[in-house]
Amino acid sequence: QVQLVESGGGLVQPGGSLRLSCAASGFPFRFYPMSWYRQAPGKERELVASITSTGGITNYAAFVKGRFTISRDNVKNTVLLQMNSLKPEDTGVYYCRAQYGQAFWGQGTQVTVSS
Repeated sequence: QVQLVESGGGLVQPGGSLRLSCAASGFPFRFYPMSWYRQAPGKERELVASITSTGGITNYAAFVKGRFTISRDNVKNTVLLQMNSLKPEDTGVYYCRAQYGQAFWGQGTQVTVSS
């Protein structure tokens, strides 16, 4: 079955960096686009970044453009989110998403940006 396991979250000070990782299994990862979403307390889940199957095209939400970078490794079946210049408003649970017929989600990893 499809499994997505996120890791790398934690507590970081404003201006700091984190790298999130999502390990995928149970489907032909290299053929499918992947994305990262986040959900802040009391808010709806929102798209952060997406990447095509080959990694050739990436898209970012305006609020992270220039600070976050999405990438993927089609040998290790992982998708990464490098987050730099973090702000308190980046706090939330970050989810990995695969669109394989239907949408599949990981369990999420908590990111807290606070001094």
